[in-house]
Amino acid sequence: MRRLIVPTLVAGLTAVIAVPGTAAHATTHTTRTADKADTAGAAYATGAAGAAGATGVADDVGDLGEAARAGQWQLGTLRLPEAWRVSKGAGVVVAVLDTGVNANHPDLRGAVMQGPDLTGTGDVPWGPHGTAMASLIAGRGHGDGSGIIGVAPAAKVLSVRVTLENGDPRRGRQLSGWRDALAKGIRYAADHGADVISMSLGGGSGAWEGYAAEEEAVQHAISKGAVLVASSGNDGAAANRKNFPAAYPGVIAVGAVDRRMRVARFSNKQDYVSVVAPGTQIVTADAGTSYVVGDGTSSAAAMVAGIAALIRSAHPGMSPYHVRRAIELGTGRQPSGGYSPAYGHGVVDALLALRMADRLAVPVTALAAGPGPYFGDGPVPATRVPVVGGMLLLMVVMSARVVLRRRTRRRDVT
Repeated sequence: MRRLIVPTLVAGLTAVIAVPGTAAHATTHTTRTADKADTAGAAYATGAAGAAGATGVADDVGDLGEAARAGQWQLGTLRLPEAWRVSKGAGVVVAVLDTGVNANHPDLRGAVMQGPDLTGTGDVPWGPHGTAMASLIAGRGHGDGSGIIGVAPAAKVLSVRVTLENGDPRRGRQLSGWRDALAKGIRYAADHGADVISMSLGGGSGAWEGYAAEEEAVQHAISKGAVLVASSGNDGAAANRKNFPAAYPGVIAVGAVDRRMRVARFSNKQDYVSVVAPGTQIVTADAGTSYVVGDGTSSAAAMVAGIAALIRSAHPGMSPYHVRRAIELGTGRQPSGGYSPAYGHGVVDALLALRMADRLAVPVTALAAGPGPYFGDGPVPATRVPVVGGMLLLMVVMSARVVLRRRTRRRDVT
């Protein structure tokens, strides 16, 4: 029996920073049904209280966009200023499979290509969650040091809408096409030139064991050279269930850490977790023109997708496997023993990942250069055969003479 799988988002934005002249509003981010915990432990700022609090923050900095940039604590943690000296993601397309991306946000203008809406709703093709994730990947900011700057600010985003926001009442209905929306989205992205596919979503009704169409789509995308990244899930403090698409083979599954580099309580702890990244108190773009702050493995996954874009820009021909290994080997704060279900291989570091990619990209011929192991003499070349044959004949003649001399001496003695 085939079950309906409705992607749920993993992002939980918890506070609103209101743009002057606009209404403050609380925004929830989702990933496929299961990851509503992206809002875990968060108090929503709504109405006048939310607007007043946000305005106070903005006034302290002098500008709303400056306040948003100042709140991006992950920039230093990921060592992005140093990494940008090597790569900013130019020439790379990152597909964001989500609720859609608002290309008109001030920090995303010129960065977004609109793909299909696979939800079958036919309404406005973007939502808060998708816009937030896109801003973390390829946000370009605006003005001088204002607005959200993404991990790969020179990359392009391909928006493919595969799900609705967690709070959308239509999520409970069985809409035509939803079951295969994520699988179709993955295939569409791979077939339309996506270098990286970011999926900050997971879980869903009947999706805890995965779905054959999705797994096949993942393998198709990998065969086309795409790097796939997904959020590990926000179920860690509860059932801690296996989350898809993160658990599909070949997908880089990302957990979340806080400012102290501790694994967030809500972050799933599973043996499919590859790495962890900042995922608490993350400032992102809003579906309109404002900003929100929230927790979740969604944000962490988007940042890792950005790092994959940096690597792909520096090494366009690098395989998905080697991009993944560069990210995993280029981590800091690695757990004891090198791996754990909570930390994966460690906390991502954009600069270290790029350096590791440089090492992995060294041609095999260069690695083999220089003196190697000694295996002894090889086969005798054809040009040496007459010489060797002559030497052997000479040795036979000399041996025969020695034998004759010995026999002659023995006769003389007797």
